[in-house]
Amino acid sequence: KIMIRIAVADDKINNRKIITEKLSRNHFFQLAFQAVNGDDFLAQMQQLPREMHPHIVLMDLEMPYTDGVSAIGTASSLYPHIKFVVLTIFFVFYKIFRAIRAGACGYLLKEESGEVINEMLMSLWESGAGPISPSIAYKILQMVQKPAVETVKNDDNPFQLSEREKEILQLLSQGLEYKEIGNKIWISPNTVKKHCINIY
Repeated sequence: KIMIRIAVADDKINNRKIITEKLSRNHFFQLAFQAVNGDDFLAQMQQLPREMHPHIVLMDLEMPYTDGVSAIGTASSLYPHIKFVVLTIFFVFYKIFRAIRAGACGYLLKEESGEVINEMLMSLWESGAGPISPSIAYKILQMVQKPAVETVKNDDNPFQLSEREKEILQLLSQGLEYKEIGNKIWISPNTVKKHCINIY
């Protein structure tokens, strides 16, 4: 069977324990290694032969020494074949945005159930669809619909999202997967994915 190798980088041992326990429920997932910060992650990656590299990395943002954003920025250029997913305990828009700019392909809240995390990571593996927690999608949707007053003064559509992109963001906030969104609005899952990339 195909084994999907996943690495987890988080400075708190309890967080690593919880996420690895959630991942263990899926027999397709194999824990590649755990890291306590960005430096530790990059050091461990240097020691691994390419055939042992993780396919997916779950990266916390708030870590000492080298944080998640810096680690993703460095690692995504060194290892472009790896998918980086932000794993965070709370939503801070500018930090999420910086992580996406650095090379992250999605972001999940640590509080998500094991079932949701496993489903989203399997979808990432099968279709390249970057995962996004529904609650984060909902908060972004609120920002798009009600941007800061000072921003609106200069631009009525500061996020430059099309009506289709807003529609997809609304469906993401309901917890729908790319395939379900495609079926609902009569487009292919791949087209949904392209819209999501544009949204990011």
